[in-house]
Amino acid sequence: MKPVIVLVRPQLGENIGKAARAMLNFGLAEMRLVSPRDGWPNPSAGPAASGADIVLEKAQVFETVADAVADCEHVHATTVRKRGVTKPVLTPEEAAREMATASGRHAILFGPERSGLETDDVAIARNIVTVPINPEFGSLNLAQAVILMAYEWSKTANSVLAQPTQEEVLPPAPQDQLDGMIAQLEALLEPKGYFFPESRAAATRRTLRNMLTKPGWNHLEVRTMRGMLSALGKRDKT
Repeated sequence: MKPVIVLVRPQLGENIGKAARAMLNFGLAEMRLVSPRDGWPNPSAGPAASGADIVLEKAQVFETVADAVADCEHVHATTVRKRGVTKPVLTPEEAAREMATASGRHAILFGPERSGLETDDVAIARNIVTVPINPEFGSLNLAQAVILMAYEWSKTANSVLAQPTQEEVLPPAPQDQLDGMIAQLEALLEPKGYFFPESRAAATRRTLRNMLTKPGWNHLEVRTMRGMLSALGKRDKT
């Protein structure tokens, strides 16, 4: 199951919209709001969501954190570690692996923009998720925290996400083309005394072949190299 994103007492509609946008980028669409400060729906959320309207339209509102996660077997609180709360502390990557392997519904709690989750909120969770961050500047905004968790989840959930456009990779050249290129190079090197002394010729040829067969040349690269060798083999015009 996909995790539920729970925003606890969010303050600004814009931040709710940005969180929705972050969620949908990685295939998450179930948002739950706990006592949003300015009520719900919030007209400022839509423009900030930049098209993630389905997340906002389906968002549910609850009075308490306990109500919001009542149907979830696993609750993860994203926060710096709270004093007085003894719970396992996970990185986002570790939490994502748990979400991918532990059966049941998972909920991820995110606190208010200014103060974060209260100790009582964290007490409801099964574990704490803390981002390894610069100790001299540990300041993630709400949408950043949501997108970080959503991204880590997407990597472990075999979700269908668009991959970056990859350059077309040609298949390796057939062996006869590669052998022809190596033979052509050897024929050019032979009269230059490259394989001298004779006692080292076999080892030198072997090293040359190993070097030229490592990259996995495709047929265009072989053709280009052979064109270069042909140019080198031409006699200078007099």
